[in-house]
Amino acid sequence: MMQPIISGSSRLRRTPYSNRVEEAGVKSYSVYNHMLLPTVFNSLEEDYFHLKRAVQVWDVSVERQIEVEGPDALKLLQMTTPRSLSKMEDDQCYYIPMVDAKGYMINDPVTVRLGRERYWVSIADSDAIYYLKGLAEGLKLNVRVFEPDINILSIQGPKSEILIERMFGKEILGIKFFKHKKIEFLGKEMIIARSGWSHQLCYEIYVDGSSYGEALWDELFKLGKDLDVKAGCPNLIERIESGLLSYGNDINSSHTPYEAGLGRFLSSGVSESCLAFESLNKKSNPDKMIKPIQISGKPIAPITYWVDIKNSSGDIVGQVSSAAWSPDFEANVAIGMVDKKFWDSNSNLFIDYSENDRREIFIQEKFWS
Repeated sequence: MMQPIISGSSRLRRTPYSNRVEEAGVKSYSVYNHMLLPTVFNSLEEDYFHLKRAVQVWDVSVERQIEVEGPDALKLLQMTTPRSLSKMEDDQCYYIPMVDAKGYMINDPVTVRLGRERYWVSIADSDAIYYLKGLAEGLKLNVRVFEPDINILSIQGPKSEILIERMFGKEILGIKFFKHKKIEFLGKEMIIARSGWSHQLCYEIYVDGSSYGEALWDELFKLGKDLDVKAGCPNLIERIESGLLSYGNDINSSHTPYEAGLGRFLSSGVSESCLAFESLNKKSNPDKMIKPIQISGKPIAPITYWVDIKNSSGDIVGQVSSAAWSPDFEANVAIGMVDKKFWDSNSNLFIDYSENDRREIFIQEKFWS
């Protein structure tokens, strides 16, 4: 039987790199922020091994930017996040839980400070721009909120440092984690950040202007030919090993930052300027939380949907949200939301992986990478 396909439309946007991604042999896409996100090139495992030994160029244009500019820019952003932004400097990137007034997650973006009154919010998969626009309009704030023409290329893998040095010079190598610097390409000023959605050595180029996309892609591949540079994409196995959460998959708008395991970003307390200040202060000891999980038995096919976790009585006590076989750790690694009283690794929990395949699961103390 012929498999159904997703019909294209102007609502499903291609990226400035889509032609190059297809020339590189992309095998599958997901839809993320109304755009195409590559998910596999050769195979999930082949892409995984290559990511860990060489260098990849990722089209992550789907990390859409919300530009917040004006005298009230910081005020607006601080209303939406419990993490204090007061000490953020002009060359810094912050990972921030973004919440509504009740303290529930709206997004978990990286915010890039470009100046005292100018920020980019690099969002996960949700229409967070409308929340920011609504607050700005409703409160009559002196700020502009819009989507600029910024399309990120991410350079990932142990040899990424070599490729970045060839492209932009030795001075780029001094960037500290979650800092950014200015670069120039074809006479256009852009920024590069020491950040990215893996636990490999990584950089993100905030390509300013769609017209520069293919030329930059081509130059990176030209300079990286001897490094075995390939097109790549976020890898399910590697991100689970690393404990990198996927908003909308592992966490969503029904969870607080504490339930999402993001309490470490609030270690100095919830910012009093956040709209959820009072609500979150009452939710700092969650009854459930994201946990690293190992699934017993032979290798499983990837899980990207929620599977109920049950105790010995058959009660549902959580959900596995992402899982895959890890070749490096020779284990089925997973991420899941688990009720507090079952956080002990000896809690005798299981999932029904398939109709006749019940698997025992074990809560881990930490993620693998």
